[in-house]
Amino acid sequence: MIVVVDYGMGNLKSVLNAFAKLGARVTVSGDPRTVEDASAIVVPGVGAFGRCMENLESRGLAPAIREHIRRDKRYLGICLGMQVLFESSEEAPGVKGLGVIRGTVPRFTGSMKVPHMGWNSVTIRKESPILKGIGSGDFFYFVHSYYCSPDDGSVIATTTDYEGPFASSVETGSLFACQFHPEKSQRVGLTLLKNFLALAEG
Repeated sequence: MIVVVDYGMGNLKSVLNAFAKLGARVTVSGDPRTVEDASAIVVPGVGAFGRCMENLESRGLAPAIREHIRRDKRYLGICLGMQVLFESSEEAPGVKGLGVIRGTVPRFTGSMKVPHMGWNSVTIRKESPILKGIGSGDFFYFVHSYYCSPDDGSVIATTTDYEGPFASSVETGSLFACQFHPEKSQRVGLTLLKNFLALAEG
């Protein structure tokens, strides 16, 4: 069972539409037991780190997601669903993230426009089944003001350049999370989601 996690915010409709295009059957749930027991979960997100963590904690979803990942079951995080995996974010000082991946989520600084919005390319840093059919130079759609900075560079699956390279996706075990929006990235995004489905149905 593939569950799209509903925690009261996020871009559920566009994610569900993308899966529907692929003919996939997915369940939407905000029930912690359902999330913990699912064979695969998708955590999409648009919004603020602090509010997201507040919702995940108050609904009992934070421990359910941690346990799901601890069991090395399939996880796909999108945008905020990637950021909350980290320990903290400059967007919400003092708020703890899920802490699944060591590192922080700083804000973009410098002369580039913030938020980073629109199409940008990725560079593949390590081969992964979820990136099958996707190559360095392929473009995905981004909307974000903060980026993930893992302590361990070996988890970085792709980087993207925006006044310097940043981790645009990470992978460890059965967990894959991306800062870009595959559900809004047309053919290449659907390729990634199709690969995720194949891995989840394994």
